[in-house]
Amino acid sequence: MKNWVLLRKGGNFTELGRRFGIHPRTAALIRNRDIIGEDAMDRYLNGTIADLYDGMLMKDMDKAVEILKEKITEGQKIRVIGDYDIDGVNATYILMEGLEGLGAEVDSDIPDRIKDGYGLNKDLIDRALDDNIDTIVTCDNGIAAKEEIAYGKDMGMTIIVTDHHEVPFEDLEEGRRYLIPPADAVVDIKREDCPYPFKGLCGAAVAYKLIEALYNAMGKDPEDVDYLMENVAIATVGDVMDLTDENRIFVRQGLDMLKQTKNYGLAALFECTGVDKNHLSSYHIGFVIGPCINAGGRLDTAKRALELLRAKTKKDADILAGDLKALNDSRKALTEEAVKDAIFQVETTGLKDDKVLVIFLPECHESLAGIVAGRIRERYYKPVFVLTKAEEGAKGSGRSIDAYHMYEELSRCKNLLTKFGGHKLAAGLSLPEENILKLRRELNENTTMTKTDMTEKVLIDMQLPLEEIQEDFIEELSLLEPFGKANGKPVFAERGLEFKKARILGKNRNVLKFEVCDTKGTYIDAMFFGDPEEFFGYLSEKYGMNSKERLLNGCTPGMLMDITYYPGINEYMGRKSLQIVIKDYR
Repeated sequence: MKNWVLLRKGGNFTELGRRFGIHPRTAALIRNRDIIGEDAMDRYLNGTIADLYDGMLMKDMDKAVEILKEKITEGQKIRVIGDYDIDGVNATYILMEGLEGLGAEVDSDIPDRIKDGYGLNKDLIDRALDDNIDTIVTCDNGIAAKEEIAYGKDMGMTIIVTDHHEVPFEDLEEGRRYLIPPADAVVDIKREDCPYPFKGLCGAAVAYKLIEALYNAMGKDPEDVDYLMENVAIATVGDVMDLTDENRIFVRQGLDMLKQTKNYGLAALFECTGVDKNHLSSYHIGFVIGPCINAGGRLDTAKRALELLRAKTKKDADILAGDLKALNDSRKALTEEAVKDAIFQVETTGLKDDKVLVIFLPECHESLAGIVAGRIRERYYKPVFVLTKAEEGAKGSGRSIDAYHMYEELSRCKNLLTKFGGHKLAAGLSLPEENILKLRRELNENTTMTKTDMTEKVLIDMQLPLEEIQEDFIEELSLLEPFGKANGKPVFAERGLEFKKARILGKNRNVLKFEVCDTKGTYIDAMFFGDPEEFFGYLSEKYGMNSKERLLNGCTPGMLMDITYYPGINEYMGRKSLQIVIKDYR
């Protein structure tokens, strides 16, 4: 059962509303997002590119810029080594575009998820050496590649790391020691000694900051690379970064740019997935475009997604976009199968009693482990690791809940692991197959999570009576966009609504439409996109076995529920009507 919590953050919302020309309720919603004071609210509502921080504030950025300036001037070959996910692909694209714009001789390499695994490895370094390249710039990886970078340095290479992941550490008696790799420059906002004011950037944003600083240093106009903000926006949303501070500006600006994108690949992807560019939102990036870009690295090669971004003709872009969409459709089918297997395992073994779920799915494609872990976490609201059979041992991904720091908990079991990395809410790991049961036991023995920690909270912004849902207020809610992690869609609630009538809609009969009414006699249409059978099952428990038939026939006196919802405007045949979308019910 979820725990419903009403946020009650104080402030003079009438005054703030007057100051910013918004409804006091909108001011209260912004305050609920921990935006405190007029300056912060002004930045939240009106932040622009001019409010972005100077990349030169990052530790080692000056070194990275100097090295690259010298390499470009001397005509030395540079290789960008990215990662196979949406952040790594866009970061690679940003570095290549930016460096080429400065006349650099640059190419790229992206590890293969299955053959190479995550991040920089010895083979990637050897491939660069074989191609007579002595300079590597990493993006979205590198911070955990201490030994590999030491090998590259021994071979006489120049290596620059740009990353945003946690810095590996070891706990000693005298305290924690961070293990910075021995690269020529290590630009990572998570470094303890990095004074950069915002620690929430993705790998593509760090790469963008490097290019911007390099353009300044080489006397070129950094505005020439403003267009790359659309790639920062895609990576920020796709890598599920907090949409706060700089990220909010990057994504809002990037979404505006994407509506007029000149990138053949992105335009082709919008077209083949049916995304209306004019109404583009963070939702489309996260759930339509992003999964297609990720599908290359999951089931084929991420180089295909990079090729799409770098396509020079519409014809090439259309073919590549079609390929990625087909790969993503295939990925969806494989994911559903693996999720079913994972649920069956949890429900039919002792796993269900564990606080930390460690699920071994030997047949699951290893690239899907993270997606499956995320789906299982949603279902059980527990930290989840999904492991699959790899070429050597087992390999997998974890997805966490707020109360569980996944990277730190894995660090406590590192004696069982071959390799691991990540952050608080997500991690990747590999280990010998015989250590899986030991890992499950240790993670569960070590955890201090309580039942309360594992009860999902529904955070409610405010109670909003039906009669106060007005068109102008709904339109004003767009000021809070883009929505995403740490800046979610507002959650409104109302008590004791009477459900008058229901209809089952949709090609797969998986959407419910209701007519609901409050105690004052205000009626409104309500949509529900959750699991209809689960809803009707809950209804049967509360109001009797025939409650489904009664609701579908409109015979429902006294069928009352509390709901959380989001208000919207339904446009049909030129007519507008108010409606709500139900999220949770009880």
